[in-house]
Amino acid sequence: MKRILLAAISAVILSISLNGQEKKVYDNGYIVKVGDQAPDFAIMEAGGKSYRLSDLRGKVVMLQFTASWCSVCRQEMPFIEKEIWLPNIKSDLAVIGIDRDEPLDKVLKFKKDIGVTYPLALDPGADIFGLYALKEAGVTRNVIIDRSGKIIFLTRLFDRDEFDLMKKAIVTELARK
Repeated sequence: MKRILLAAISAVILSISLNGQEKKVYDNGYIVKVGDQAPDFAIMEAGGKSYRLSDLRGKVVMLQFTASWCSVCRQEMPFIEKEIWLPNIKSDLAVIGIDRDEPLDKVLKFKKDIGVTYPLALDPGADIFGLYALKEAGVTRNVIIDRSGKIIFLTRLFDRDEFDLMKKAIVTELARK
């Protein structure tokens, strides 16, 4: 538990300039941290539906950054489906897989191959990913956002203990009204 807590409040490891602005880079290549307001962006689901992240205020949101070529993503996604999405499908939870820089046909095939029912969205140029982490950083990341739009949990890669803590954070936030 201590290790996870320390990761959640990790120290800045370096600063870089992005678009002329100094940005702090945190553990695992994140440029956001727990407690930050989640950067807003337009979502275009692979099924054609579009909206903004800010349109989901009042819901608990899980952004799952993924890609079809990512073996760890493929390992984690069935757990997200079975342990997070399906048990909470009728709740105020929105789970959105953000597919890194792949065309629509590949994203649709990926979704079918993995067998997830939560929406996958397109991220051309990894521009959405770049709002949350360095573009050079790897996928298999989860960003949990509370009802007010603040980041409450961040993960990188798939670790069963961390995954269980993330599930607990989601359930706890869903219980708040």
